[in-house]
Amino acid sequence: MFAVLSQTIYSLRMAILTIASVMALAFVMNFSGQTTSIGAALATTGAAFAFLSPILGWIGTAVAGSATSAGALFANLQSTAATGAGLDPSILLAANTIGGGLGKIVSPQNLAIAATAVDSKGSDAEILKKAAPYSIGLLLVLCTLVFIASQGWIGTYMPH
Repeated sequence: MFAVLSQTIYSLRMAILTIASVMALAFVMNFSGQTTSIGAALATTGAAFAFLSPILGWIGTAVAGSATSAGALFANLQSTAATGAGLDPSILLAANTIGGGLGKIVSPQNLAIAATAVDSKGSDAEILKKAAPYSIGLLLVLCTLVFIASQGWIGTYMPH
């Protein structure tokens, strides 16, 4: 049993290192005030930030491979930017998470898992070519919906 555990941990070493590194970065950025400073700068974009908000979650997850890591990294930034821009932080925090879900589609870790699952190891690039347009298309739809929601145009559907 210990051999299986050791082998599993060894095979996951890069994923563990990636997630631990992003979480450490998030911790340092949050406690040093960097995310607050970046959020304040992004707040100057005003209402346009609502359109950009899901993109942060998408990028964070696409790079880190984890929506949780992207949330830890960008949640304070999103909240600060939303408040500074006069937007509802709950909408932008949700947008960060949903954008992260769409980023999973193009995450290198997920592409490797998908290729292995269909017994086509090494076909990550081919899967990415087919999946990226869907991920980006859905991201643009999400950006538009978040912008509309942040303006209160569909406010009756959004809890406050």
